[in-house]
Amino acid sequence: MTKVPDSQTTTLTPADVSLSETDVHPIQTPSTSQPLEPQIKLDIEHALVEDDPRIWSNARKNVVLVIISGASMIAGLCANIQNPANAQIEQELHATPSQISLSLSLFILVQGNFPVIWSAISEFKGRKLVYLFSVALFILGSVIVAVSRNIGLVIGMRVIQAAGSSAVIAIGAATLADIYEPHQRGTMMGVYYSAPLLGPSLGSIVGGGLTQGLSWRAVFWFLVIWGGVIFAAFFFLFHDTFRKERSLAYQSVLKKQILEHKLRQARDAAQIEDTHVSEKKTSEEGGERQAVPKDVEAQPVVVPAAAIKEIKLSLADVNPFPPYLRILSRRNNVAILIPSGLLFAFSFSITYTCARTLDLYYDYDALRTGLVLLAYGIGSILGSILGGRWSDRTLARLKAANGGVSFPEMRLESTKIAMWFLPPSLVGYAWVCQERVNVAAICVMLFLAGFFSIWIYASTLAYIVDANTGRSSSAVATNSSFRGASAFVAAEIAVPLQDALGDGGLYTLWAGLMLIAQLLILLVLYRGKQWREASIERERQRSG
Repeated sequence: MTKVPDSQTTTLTPADVSLSETDVHPIQTPSTSQPLEPQIKLDIEHALVEDDPRIWSNARKNVVLVIISGASMIAGLCANIQNPANAQIEQELHATPSQISLSLSLFILVQGNFPVIWSAISEFKGRKLVYLFSVALFILGSVIVAVSRNIGLVIGMRVIQAAGSSAVIAIGAATLADIYEPHQRGTMMGVYYSAPLLGPSLGSIVGGGLTQGLSWRAVFWFLVIWGGVIFAAFFFLFHDTFRKERSLAYQSVLKKQILEHKLRQARDAAQIEDTHVSEKKTSEEGGERQAVPKDVEAQPVVVPAAAIKEIKLSLADVNPFPPYLRILSRRNNVAILIPSGLLFAFSFSITYTCARTLDLYYDYDALRTGLVLLAYGIGSILGSILGGRWSDRTLARLKAANGGVSFPEMRLESTKIAMWFLPPSLVGYAWVCQERVNVAAICVMLFLAGFFSIWIYASTLAYIVDANTGRSSSAVATNSSFRGASAFVAAEIAVPLQDALGDGGLYTLWAGLMLIAQLLILLVLYRGKQWREASIERERQRSG
């Protein structure tokens, strides 16, 4: 066998390849018995990488933050920017209300579920390529929608738009994690997540103004321009933040290859020893052959350091679906994902049906419709900011009262105050619309509905992340799927229910659904810790 020079090798011991660890990278460590050689150290947060994004200048990091925040605004903007233009699209393309609903519901369904694909691709192709390809796809879909002459083409290209706009949902937060230390991420995530919340608010104004001043096609040409600006920013200003050494998928493949290498070494050693022993005759009575060690895990192994750098991932190595199933195997996750999906579906339904009500019964044009819907967006933004701060204060207070020990379910205590007001706000909105009272009352009720629903939603999203340590990206992606599926159903049934029950009946029904969602949140608050710990114990026993 050819001997590998020590200077190009990495020595591993059983502790070094523990599958419970998270990262591997070579560093130089001294040894009393042998020359300096690279050793494998496990630490996914601080693995040694070339051009470490964590030590970039603040200016460079801020550029990244601004770019991905602008890209994330696309996701919220293009989902709602169509609402003020729906009446004009329906008239010009001779579309039915159900076809308009389908164009919206398919958009949100695809946008909610496609991120899993982008997330997987980014794990072996990097962030920048995914951003560029997805934004290009979004621009293509927007151009074709803008020139469409029939509703079928609009629906199909809205699906392409949704797929393109969804990438930043999957990997935007991961990009921030690439460049910021854990203790810095909270503030930066707050800035990042404020952009998608601005999207629905600005979408109503921009969509209404462009539709009123030009036509509904101008809405989608605006999206083309915005997408082009974001594409140029990613191409010229964005430097890829992904480093495979800090990827769990990369670690999994590396550890698998290390174990395979150890097995091959053990087999080679056994063959050499067997050949040597068979040629040697026993010269003493009672002599015994010396057995070849069979415990592969107990033996050190030498792996060329260059081989570590040459590891390449494939799509099969980053299969995202098993983690989804693990998220759904926990009762506390399912119990919180259902209200999360209902809250998002409600927000999608109310902006869509309100635009329709204002057009049919108040004879509002697109611009004035957008201005009314702005009330809901402002309420949502304030609910997110204030609800998030209240959530942090509640968690800190309960942690202090519990002797400095916290657990994820404590955060849900902060939702109780909003639970008293959300259902009454929905009932109030239902009947001011039903009775066709002054539009100022609708604005007030929209503001309150947005404020209290997002207040609760912010805490449920934080809980989903906190309760799934080590699987937060899978948990967020699963939540996105639930949101997309729920909003799809809500958009499909909104118009039939609005026509059959009126706004009064429809949003009284939604108030009842919000009560059910709140009861599930309370169930997780009081029983979630027990369920979560039982699930963790089952998983530990299953993994041996």
